[in-house]
Amino acid sequence: MAMMTRTDPSSCLNRLLISELTSRVEPAISDFAREIADSFSVQPLAILFYGSQSRALQTDGLLDFYVIFVQAEDLPGNRELQAANRILPPNVIYRESQTERGKLRAKIALLTLAQFQQRATFQALDTTIWARFCQPVRMVWVQGPRAADALLGVVHDCVVTAAEWAALLGPSQGTAVEFWHHLFKRTYAAELRVEKQNRSTKLLQGREGRYKALLEAAWVEAGIPYRTLEGTPRLSPQLPAGLKEKAVRRWEKISRYGKGLNFLRLLKAAFTFEGGVDYLLWKIERHTGQAITVSAFERKHPLLALPMLLWRFRKLRHSAG
Repeated sequence: MAMMTRTDPSSCLNRLLISELTSRVEPAISDFAREIADSFSVQPLAILFYGSQSRALQTDGLLDFYVIFVQAEDLPGNRELQAANRILPPNVIYRESQTERGKLRAKIALLTLAQFQQRATFQALDTTIWARFCQPVRMVWVQGPRAADALLGVVHDCVVTAAEWAALLGPSQGTAVEFWHHLFKRTYAAELRVEKQNRSTKLLQGREGRYKALLEAAWVEAGIPYRTLEGTPRLSPQLPAGLKEKAVRRWEKISRYGKGLNFLRLLKAAFTFEGGVDYLLWKIERHTGQAITVSAFERKHPLLALPMLLWRFRKLRHSAG
């Protein structure tokens, strides 16, 4: 499916995305992003902020950042961690920052630009990038105009890929929200993500206009003709015969791949998640209301300490219940 120039600022889709990417966020979030960028020995290209916290900052929640680097050698950590990112991206770290809004916490995924680009395309077997970055995202730190253009191009591809799959996996006709709802239901299942049944409804709620505008603009750029049913908000993509059936078979392959991939990522995180102990302690305190202190040994050897931490968590939860 043909697309227009990915970074053409005059395209309808890119106008929407540029406005969204450059929307203001709370100063505490911008300051945190700048602090993260300054903490690396090699300056990243950009930092993207997405997720539920982009709606309204909750200081007891977790911020989601993606930090994009030029190459794997620029990522923080030793050679083993850099190799782990090449084999199974992204690497994930946890950071905390004391801001004017209080202590903020963030889960930070690290990717190279090439990894980001590859996972934004329709050919990608890994859905995790395009399924996230077709959702609202802010560019909260960027190295310069060239980096901004590169990241705009990737987010553009994410939205177009999502819109293509929405047409192929969705109903023959429906509202824009129905197409997105069907799509997100599929992507959650493909990623082994345990989500409540109304998760996609909450994701779309209050942003129906945004998703409708992006869907139609992306269909135009993907070369997918569609018609609007007269007197209704229902859309009907005009797809060649047999294309949807072929897409469903390909999605079955993507789904199998995605489940295995995300299981491997969970295993990898147990060995490579920098700041994982602090993340776990925060989760325990959030669930029980009680803080746990750890010894220097437990902090240095998180895998050995994990069974004891989980036992202490269960004990606290039992006493609280």
